[in-house]
Amino acid sequence: MNVEQPPSGENAAERPKVIAVLMTYNCAHLVSKAYAQIPLHVVDEVLATDDGSKDGSHEAAKDLGIPAYRHEPNRGYGGNLKAGLRLAFERGADYVVEVHGDGQFHPAALELAVPYIDRGVEFILGSRFMVPGRARENGMPWIRYAANRGLSFIDRLVLRLPFTEFHTGFRIYSRKFMSRVAWEDNTNDYLFSFQIIAQAAYAGASVAEVPVEADYHGEHTSHSVRGAAVYAVRTFEVLAKYLLARWGIYHTRSFPRSVSPVEATRKQE
Repeated sequence: MNVEQPPSGENAAERPKVIAVLMTYNCAHLVSKAYAQIPLHVVDEVLATDDGSKDGSHEAAKDLGIPAYRHEPNRGYGGNLKAGLRLAFERGADYVVEVHGDGQFHPAALELAVPYIDRGVEFILGSRFMVPGRARENGMPWIRYAANRGLSFIDRLVLRLPFTEFHTGFRIYSRKFMSRVAWEDNTNDYLFSFQIIAQAAYAGASVAEVPVEADYHGEHTSHSVRGAAVYAVRTFEVLAKYLLARWGIYHTRSFPRSVSPVEATRKQE
């Protein structure tokens, strides 16, 4: 696995095209706040995708003067993200930044990711745990903190990725990476967010991590505790499929036989 280190020196002469996708779902009163947090000086475009909201979230996004799309009925987090990724890549994006419409995960982390984008890193995560103690200072509930840390420890061992956090709401996807994994076959729910990380590990993608602020004191939408528990259990199914494919026992479209981890890693060297 090729884990990139921060580059030094001047930025590349021609920066890749970066599009931020503002994902909305029943958060109309928070959309403008989330948009205001996006560092517009480092993105080429912002577009919004609404997941069948009933509260005017789509209209709130349109009022921002950005391209705004809506689908019915509700598809789920993964389905909404897939729609945003397709639209962004169709508009020529080299990198797509995932921005949640409630503004909980602060997209200012994108500024810290720019050097990695200039380097051509394929997949970038934002972590609440890179700065010790910061997640709890920002109000992250103890039970969520403990569960996330425990799951991330297991994920780190299995996937062999040195991320401090695997269950985060801030990600940056490169066209290069997404063109060589079967992300369209991932689920339409929250599990997509972990499946894509496992696919990055399996494909030998170059990865990086930046600190991200997540505000639990202010108003935000959040996965229910029950939903989070179901999601946590399902991540073990993803890990099992990853290991079976890596050992050559059982392959799926997400972890195909045609691209082994070893072959992919060699391509990165």
